[in-house]
Amino acid sequence: MVGFRRVGRPGLVGLAARTAVVAGTATAVSGGMQRRQQDRAQDEWEQQQYEAQQQQAQINAAAQAAVAQQQAAAAAAAPPPAPAAPAVDVVAELQKLAALKQQGILDDAEFAAAKARLLA
Repeated sequence: MVGFRRVGRPGLVGLAARTAVVAGTATAVSGGMQRRQQDRAQDEWEQQQYEAQQQQAQINAAAQAAVAQQQAAAAAAAPPPAPAAPAVDVVAELQKLAALKQQGILDDAEFAAAKARLLA
């Protein structure tokens, strides 16, 4: 009985081998699908992050433009600085005070007080 081969259902070893092949193929397919889904989810997340960064950059630019516009408007609305007070001619004022004292309009105390204010 050489070369006797069984025809019909596979034996226990054949059935186990077939089951292992099917299980391995299913695992490989399932793993590939999971990886593709994870890659897709990662790509979507990265795209959302990029869009959020772009939107934040636009918001920052708009805020900076608004601040610059407010500063320009404030600078334009600010009144011009007041001209400097004219310098007092101390000598001329002292001469006027001396003339008033000589005329008797100011006494010595008033003259001294006015002179002190002028020189201060």
